[in-house]
Amino acid sequence: MRYCINCCIHLLPNDLHRQCFRCCGPNHHNQKCPVCKEENRIPLYTDSKQMKLLAVLEVRTDHRESWNGFFCLRKGKLCSLIFGLIIMTLVMASYILTGAKHSLLLIPSPFHYGAFASNPSLMDNESLSDMKDHYQPSKMNISYVKDYPSIKLIIDTITSKIEFMRRQRPDLEELRKQEPHMFSVIPAKFLPNSKNPCWYAEYRGNATTDPYATNSYALYSKRFRIIFDYLRKVFWNHLYHYQGRHYRLRCLPHFYIIGQPKCGTTDLYDRLRLHPEVRFSASKEPHWWTRKRFGIIRLRDGFHDRYPVEDYLDLFDLAAHQIQGVLQSEAAKEHSATSNIIIGEASASTMWDNNAWIFFYDNSTEGEPPFLIQDFIHAFQPNAKLIIMLRDPVERLYSDYLYFASANKSAEDFHEKVSESLQLFENCVLDFSLRACVYNNSLNNAMPVRLQVGLYVVYLLDWLTVFDKDQILVLRLEDHASNMRYTMHMVFQFLDLGPLSEKQEALITKSPASNTRRPEDRNLGPMLPTTKAILRDFYRPFNTKLAQVLFDDAFLWQRT
Repeated sequence: MRYCINCCIHLLPNDLHRQCFRCCGPNHHNQKCPVCKEENRIPLYTDSKQMKLLAVLEVRTDHRESWNGFFCLRKGKLCSLIFGLIIMTLVMASYILTGAKHSLLLIPSPFHYGAFASNPSLMDNESLSDMKDHYQPSKMNISYVKDYPSIKLIIDTITSKIEFMRRQRPDLEELRKQEPHMFSVIPAKFLPNSKNPCWYAEYRGNATTDPYATNSYALYSKRFRIIFDYLRKVFWNHLYHYQGRHYRLRCLPHFYIIGQPKCGTTDLYDRLRLHPEVRFSASKEPHWWTRKRFGIIRLRDGFHDRYPVEDYLDLFDLAAHQIQGVLQSEAAKEHSATSNIIIGEASASTMWDNNAWIFFYDNSTEGEPPFLIQDFIHAFQPNAKLIIMLRDPVERLYSDYLYFASANKSAEDFHEKVSESLQLFENCVLDFSLRACVYNNSLNNAMPVRLQVGLYVVYLLDWLTVFDKDQILVLRLEDHASNMRYTMHMVFQFLDLGPLSEKQEALITKSPASNTRRPEDRNLGPMLPTTKAILRDFYRPFNTKLAQVLFDDAFLWQRT
């Protein structure tokens, strides 16, 4: 193809304008083109074939039309630009008005953190090794510092309303009326040659009957199905046959790890189950006493069918089979030997979660629950042993927030949620007792963070209304992290477990920590110093009472 730069668009092979092919260059001038000459004409040939008449479309340039199109184009762009600026202004306004507290502003954060090394939680995603580290200095946002005086007034109001009242313990007949089926299944007396509360229950099925066909744990949870598939295969072999009837050994736990969440209960559970004399339920946290027996699978999903006590007992069948093997051995029959195996259960909700009571039990006049979880456990197992693992409630709350919050997690967002929760808690204590607020389902669901879980002494005092103090072992995560061997020996002694070899003890005490904190949560850094000061003020009176009850100033958490 040949082009005449200034006057010709396209030269065809048989074009009359052929003489322009040498004018294509920087020295071209209209005068050199005999067809165009000096006129601004643009010949456009419609075809290269021979025609009767040469069809030429002559287009004359009109500068006025060109400028009109240009201005029209500029007007369109200008309208688009103005419209875009309006949209951008509205978006920025929405960020400023509603997004700041979620750290959505398109500006650099005023907070600067060093490497994160928060005190960990071993239960839910935190590491033992981090317990020895400290926070790096952080710069404070003046807006959050200004929040402190107003929030301090809220805390002062809450503190003025704190009153630790002893609750009235319900009698046994009242408990029977509330849970008649449970009392019909669990007997009043247990086998004397087992440390666990075990008994024989008649099994009316045959060899082809599936004993776990209706178990709710197997139906609603995939992780239980493998366990129950194994139990089905060995079930008939573990029945006790006597006078044409079949009996199965049923057991409840000898001890419970009852709390608290984000305080290292998973790590304690993982180490304890390495002891040769300890067995646990099929899952660490069945949550039967607090949730499943009321039909709560996930709190956000509402209520389902209630899990009967038989479904809960099925979770201990693996341990029951081993205990029965010892009891039915010839040596045991001759010498009346006792099985040293003990069963444990480690639902970290057992100590504090009584949220379902209001839906199933008649409300009391003062808004306090008439029955608590410990009332029923004590009714069946008055000799049960309870283990509680606690940590600094301030650090526990931040760990809880990092673990359960799903989006927009930040130290600033945590501060906002703490402030909102404190206001809600203040509103409650102005009208109700401390216990009524702690066990208030509506309040607990409304608070963005679970402040109430860190009120350890409120729950402990309620457990002490039904259990003796020597039946409860209270540990601190901070001590467990700094001297694990010492805390594990305390647990072994509390549970009357047998001695271990050096190899077994090393396996238990030197194994890696369980459930370390997620890297993305660790990168968020510590809470704001102002938030920490606020929470210290809020939890101080509760920690003071806890230290008095336990006769141990370490539970003041003044050095953490």
